[in-house]
Amino acid sequence: MKSQNLIRATYLVLLALLLLAPFIGLYPVFVMKLLCFALFACAFNLLLGFTGLLSFGHAAFFGSAAYITGWFIKSQHWTPELGLLAGTTGAGLIGLVVGLVAIRRQGIYFAMITLAIAQMVYFVCLQAPFTGGEDGLQGVSRGNLLGLLPLKSDTALYYFVVAVFLLCFLFISRIVHSPFGQVLKMIRENEPRAISLGYEVDRYKLLAFVLSSALAGLAGSLKTLVMGFATLSDVHWTMSGEVILMTLLGGMGTFFGPVFGAGIVVSLQDLLADKVGSWVNVIIGVIFVVCVMAFRKGVVGELQAFRERRRQASAAKGVSTQS
Repeated sequence: MKSQNLIRATYLVLLALLLLAPFIGLYPVFVMKLLCFALFACAFNLLLGFTGLLSFGHAAFFGSAAYITGWFIKSQHWTPELGLLAGTTGAGLIGLVVGLVAIRRQGIYFAMITLAIAQMVYFVCLQAPFTGGEDGLQGVSRGNLLGLLPLKSDTALYYFVVAVFLLCFLFISRIVHSPFGQVLKMIRENEPRAISLGYEVDRYKLLAFVLSSALAGLAGSLKTLVMGFATLSDVHWTMSGEVILMTLLGGMGTFFGPVFGAGIVVSLQDLLADKVGSWVNVIIGVIFVVCVMAFRKGVVGELQAFRERRRQASAAKGVSTQS
């Protein structure tokens, strides 16, 4: 009971910090960028942490949605919410196609198929006439939400991004705690047992893959809206590597772990990029190696495991005292 109260208090403190961030000296654009990548990591964690499927091509959904949203807003003059809807839907449809092919295989074969298809998406974004090629899509305006609320102000857009992130975070939590989420965990832990119990495992995997793809696409769409551009780096294979790093660093299979991992990676990139240049990737790599060696479950995962060990020790001590 005490641990649950502590978790709730922690979430309330973090929520208060999010709401007060623009007034306590935090740069809104930086926090919005962090939230976009945190949502991306949470979407990936739904697939890896709770379903056990390692995708090396999630940048395809993040980046393709970024381009789709940017093109519709810039060229077709759609409102922001319609642009976000188009990007999310596009990423979900691409995820459906990729999933139908990839879920037929397991392990490294599944990962390699997702990587190969993601490279095809990268080539399309490089060659297609509407993507801007190597220059990307530049000058994507923020527009007016529902045609009424202008998002030109960083503060107005900030609270919109916060609202979307919180809704998606609660949505993922609801998925994981639902009967559907319990089946996903069963598939992750023991797929043959899930099959023997009569579950159509491939359908569950496909649905999880599409949900993860759509949420990753929403993160990419939000990123385009915040930054005002979509570039090839959004769909490059290194972006897939970054989201894997964020998830493992924070702790896969936990709710707050991917958010923490995204915060570490994005903060280091922002703080050190001007000082050490490309060496920031080396520094992040070293941190990742140290984390893997010292915190096998990720930072948040290890903290949860430590709390669980203390709880079990306290329970065992209470039983021995009573006896």
